[in-house]
Amino acid sequence: MAKDLNIMLAGFGGQGILFAGKIIAYAGLLGGRQVSWLPSYGPEMRGGTANCTVVISDDEIGSPLISKLDVLITMNLPSYQKFIGDLLPGGLVVLDSSLIKDYGERTDVTYQALPATVLAEENGLQSLANVILVGKMMAVTGFTDEQLMGEAIDQSVSAKHLDLIEANKRALHLGASYQE
Repeated sequence: MAKDLNIMLAGFGGQGILFAGKIIAYAGLLGGRQVSWLPSYGPEMRGGTANCTVVISDDEIGSPLISKLDVLITMNLPSYQKFIGDLLPGGLVVLDSSLIKDYGERTDVTYQALPATVLAEENGLQSLANVILVGKMMAVTGFTDEQLMGEAIDQSVSAKHLDLIEANKRALHLGASYQE
């Protein structure tokens, strides 16, 4: 894949936004690409706002700051409303339709709305709606494959949570294979 990707992930603190960005970044690194990962969160952390940007490129990345997005992954309405205007025409929105009911559709972007929170709960994958959304983004953009993303999960999960590696991989696959 030769196209650079400027990705924004956004939601509330505690939804795993930064972790989701981290696994995307690791997958880019494992694929031999240049990567930037820049987390940002409010002082409240859990329950406050959280977002991160990931840039994946074949060329050196001059700055981790991005103003225009190719992909927006969002897990709540305030984040959707805040960042939808930064998405380039032709961009991709991946959103959790369990939590975002009223989103104004732009006609110049592609929407992938999936009930990630509900899917996570129904499949015994509580707290992994974030990874379900990443799986859908991976499948739609083709920026990497499921094997490399699985290796990225192996690298990203902390030692404290090694027992969740397989659940994360199941969540990734669930998102990648989800059909509306």
